[in-house]
Amino acid sequence: MNDPQQPYDPYASQEQQLIGYDAYGRPVYGRAPVQPAAPQAPQYDAYGRPYDPGYEQGYGQGGPSHGGQQQYDGQQPQAAPQGQPWTPGHDTYGGQGGGHGYGGQGGQGGHDGYAGYESHQAPQAQQAQAQQWIPQQADREPVAPQRPRTPQVPEPRRGDDPVGPSSGTDDSEGGDAPDYRTEQFAFLDQPDEDSEDVIDWLKFTESRTERREEARRRGRNRVIALIVVLALFVVGGIGYLWYAGKLPFLDGPDRKKAAAAAAGPQKRDVIVVHVHNTKKGGTSTALLVDNVTTQKGATVLLPNTLGVTKDDGTGTPLGKAVGDGGLGVRESLDSVLGTRIGGTWRLDTPFLENLVELVGGIEVDTDTAVPADDAVKAPAVAQGAKQHLSGAMAVAYATHRGQNEPETKQLERLGTVLYGTLRKIPADPKAATVTVESMGQILDPSLNAQALGTLLYKLGEHAKQGPSAYRTDVLGVKPDGTLTDDANKTVVKEVLGGSFTAAQAGTAPRVGLRNATGDEKAQTAAKAALVNGGYTFVEGGKAAGTQSATQITYQDDAQRAKAVEVAKTLGLPETVVKKGENAVNADVVVTLGKDYKPS
Repeated sequence: MNDPQQPYDPYASQEQQLIGYDAYGRPVYGRAPVQPAAPQAPQYDAYGRPYDPGYEQGYGQGGPSHGGQQQYDGQQPQAAPQGQPWTPGHDTYGGQGGGHGYGGQGGQGGHDGYAGYESHQAPQAQQAQAQQWIPQQADREPVAPQRPRTPQVPEPRRGDDPVGPSSGTDDSEGGDAPDYRTEQFAFLDQPDEDSEDVIDWLKFTESRTERREEARRRGRNRVIALIVVLALFVVGGIGYLWYAGKLPFLDGPDRKKAAAAAAGPQKRDVIVVHVHNTKKGGTSTALLVDNVTTQKGATVLLPNTLGVTKDDGTGTPLGKAVGDGGLGVRESLDSVLGTRIGGTWRLDTPFLENLVELVGGIEVDTDTAVPADDAVKAPAVAQGAKQHLSGAMAVAYATHRGQNEPETKQLERLGTVLYGTLRKIPADPKAATVTVESMGQILDPSLNAQALGTLLYKLGEHAKQGPSAYRTDVLGVKPDGTLTDDANKTVVKEVLGGSFTAAQAGTAPRVGLRNATGDEKAQTAAKAALVNGGYTFVEGGKAAGTQSATQITYQDDAQRAKAVEVAKTLGLPETVVKKGENAVNADVVVTLGKDYKPS
């Protein structure tokens, strides 16, 4: 039963309705707000009188005299607008009940002439009013708002309730649980129609970024690899130069090895070359040296004024000895220079021309221009760097000696031609041998084509390396035919073998003689005494000045005993023997002073 004191609410028993969403996108439920009824416009009948459709419906069931009892013609009364009480039989003119009139109530009012007509029109007007009110009433009812498809829920801040403030209580949980429903999270299960496009775009962006990063990473790797390769190349190059001993400020193993080898005994292969000018006459002599120990080569040019000893012990210039046939010259040079010459190569100018042609010509730096000589059919040679010389031009340049020029100038040109020819020798011993055989020259029996070809190949390998591995020197000779002090130190000892400490035991020592007495008779007497004593005599010439006491020197301790024997041979006391630097290239050197008296 309803409480009579409470106003009637037709929507009190209805469930709460969805009326909207809060700031977090969650649904909010409650009662729909009651909208006031719009005022109804007055209606008029066919005669222009005000008409109230809510009068008593009693037509056809006893007329208007059914005293206050509401009658219906089988149709249900229409509901009144929401919030307004419905009162049946209310007359517009103040009457109540089923009667119609202008002053009566119920069936007590009088019935006028319009009562029957109004009674007949009342049901139709009421039905029209009901049909007109129904859509208006429907429009006034609250319509629940549509729920967004995918509500955006902001991320809760630290410390905030992830669900948010509740808008109500849950009946199933007794009102203590947060007011949220599973429908609030329906968007988690709803597929986003743009998700595939977003995923594709993210994949494209990610793959493009990865490609860029990969390209940058590859670029960095290439730069690092290039730097490492360059560093290894530089370190390797410096290491090679250090190992080869080519760094001026560091001594590598090769340089130390070469220095150690130079300090000790060295093996050398030496041959003597006599160049005969068949057109103009004259000869030139040179020594070709292959230092097997230090792996270097050299050409030593010998002036024709160098004094050598003939078989009878008398001295003669080198040029005259070679022009006379050259017999015994090799042995004489060994005595003077302390060398061990392995063979003699007589190279006439036609064969020198053939050799240059066989190697394809040479390129040399010429120090002077050589004019053409029609008498001997010698072509002209220009002056300058890197002049290409044919065989005939090479011969013309090697034998040229200008007017009033010293012999050393012509020897230097010969050395230039020999150096250029060695650089063009084939880099193979067999090919070099074939080149020697192709010259058509008859060689000395002591030096066959194979031995000469092998030696020229080795010298050519040194010459191809340049001045660091090959040198050319002119032996210094005094006017009297003896060696200068500088020649003994820089050429004879360094290039040709240095001291004679390697002399074999039991062999006669080489004894050099220098005259510091100022008397040639004393020198002749001392020379005869040494030759008769069985010693190998080495001409030392005259000293730069005179000295009062005779002195005998030796460089190697093994030669001291022989030095004492030399002193006894010359009739000198043992006190004149001492260890020192030899001025002459010999095992023992005797420097005669004024105290020497021939016996």
